[in-house]
Amino acid sequence: MHLIQRMLFRESAQPPESRVTLHAERRQFLKRRWRGVAEDGTEFGFDLDERLIDGCVIFRQDGKDYVVRQTPEKVFRIPFESPAQAALVAWKTGNLHMPAQITEDSLLVLHDEAMAQLLQREGWSFSEPEVLFTPMKAVPHN
Repeated sequence: MHLIQRMLFRESAQPPESRVTLHAERRQFLKRRWRGVAEDGTEFGFDLDERLIDGCVIFRQDGKDYVVRQTPEKVFRIPFESPAQAALVAWKTGNLHMPAQITEDSLLVLHDEAMAQLLQREGWSFSEPEVLFTPMKAVPHN
C-alpha cells in the first residue's frame, strides 16, 4: 500500500492510456484519512495535508499517473422557470440545510427523502440525473 499525503499535480499530462483511475465518492474528498484501490488493484492509504480535487494525480509509477476521479451521484435537478421561482426554490431548499450546487439554469440538490417530500409538496418540476456533484461549501452562522 502506498501512503499519500498530498496530490502531485492538479491534473495529469499523460495520455489516457497512461492513467490509472481510483474512483472515490464525493464524501471521500472531504476526508483527511481514508483508503482506496485503483482500477489496477494498487492500494492507497490517505493521510492528507489538504483535500484532493477531482482529476488530480496522487502517484506516479512506471510511466503511469494514478488519478482520483469523483464518482457521479444521483441528485435532484430543479430547473429555474423565473427569478422569483429560483429564489423560492433556493430559500426553501436552504431551510432544509441540504448540500446544493447552483448552475446557470437550475439547482442541484442532494438526493434525499426530505427533498423528495419538498418537491412533491411544492409541485416543482425536477429530474434525477447522475452528475459530478460539487455542492457549495457550508458557511457557519456567527
